[in-house]
Amino acid sequence: MKTLTLKIDDSVSDKFIWLLQHFSENEVSVVDSEDYLSDDDYLRGFQGMVESIKKAKSEPADKGVTLSQLDW
Repeated sequence: MKTLTLKIDDSVSDKFIWLLQHFSENEVSVVDSEDYLSDDDYLRGFQGMVESIKKAKSEPADKGVTLSQLDW
């Protein structure tokens, strides 16, 4: 299942939620309906995320992997 973050204008939010309610919870569910957060604020909300990024940035480049080695 994919997770999307949407920014929905207040003038259509009621209609959008109404539409989502016509799907079963197995098809679509609202996981968070708080006010908009920037991507940076969202990621900083995960425990250990900042430390993980700092640690990764300090690793030497020769310890990294190429794009072709990533399992997307």
